[in-house]
Amino acid sequence: MENITKQLISTAKAMVAGFKGLVAIDESVATLNKRFELAGIPQTEAYRRAYREVLITTPGIGDYINGAILFDETVHQQTLSGVPFLEALKKAGVIPGIKLDEGTEDLAGFPKEKVTKGLDNLQERLTTYAALGLKFAKWRGVILIDGELPSQACIVSNTHALARYAAACQRAGIVPIVEPEVIMDGNHTIERCAQVTEKVLRSLFEELYLLKVELGGLILKPNMILPGKDAPEKADAALVAKLTVNCLRNAVPATVAGIAFLSGGQDPETASQNLNAINAAYKEVLPWPVTYSFSRALHQPALEIWKGKTENVKAAQDSFIKLAKANHEARKGEFKL
Repeated sequence: MENITKQLISTAKAMVAGFKGLVAIDESVATLNKRFELAGIPQTEAYRRAYREVLITTPGIGDYINGAILFDETVHQQTLSGVPFLEALKKAGVIPGIKLDEGTEDLAGFPKEKVTKGLDNLQERLTTYAALGLKFAKWRGVILIDGELPSQACIVSNTHALARYAAACQRAGIVPIVEPEVIMDGNHTIERCAQVTEKVLRSLFEELYLLKVELGGLILKPNMILPGKDAPEKADAALVAKLTVNCLRNAVPATVAGIAFLSGGQDPETASQNLNAINAAYKEVLPWPVTYSFSRALHQPALEIWKGKTENVKAAQDSFIKLAKANHEARKGEFKL
């Protein structure tokens, strides 16, 4: 077990090293098909494979990205020239990972609230993915703010599931990314987001402690502290940074290997500005590396440029690498519009 622990810690450190971040290209088939439909792209496996190839084979991806979170379909695909995607990522210096949660279902007895599925066959899937060479995984819990919500039942149900997942990952030698997302939906204030997020994070680390999860071999993927997307009062980057850092310092143990923010529906520019503000003002006092694990904020523009057409591949890749570089700079606190 000691050797596994050392391996977990080493991998986790590599995931947040060198002012680089993580890219989440782990949308389920249904989610990616919805994005394709909006962009006028055929919703087929062939086009999903082609889109993943656009991102994975972007020249210079390894200069700004340490790891890529994949969906099961992508794990088994290859480039048009026959190179497995896992091999292409490793050659580029990008660590491959896998999304392990299986979406959400209603939390019985608690209207509007959800709990994440996927624990039933988790250990078996972990064994399979470890054998394929995947080094880390991700699991997302969804927390909604709405009036008196979230309930304590929702918080505990999701943080306990995250902890069980994390413990199972480490048993298999895979670094867990734990993602307790307090979503932006709603009209709540930024202060309410801070209150709820801190409560969720405290519950999460209580559960992780109970299940003996090694925090040095774990990455936290939290939301930034933001007002609801329908809130009348918006927040500038300085306030987002201040409240986010206060929340994390109050609730996250210093032994966690790193923090990699989700973008959570922010547009690319806003996500980069907020990440930059956090690092520019506070990186000297933070006990963990603070980086990014963005999805749409890194590659939605590339999708809109690509549109499923071969002649647009280079322009799409240029867009993707430009945003990856921007967030690399934001990680250093040196991003400028």
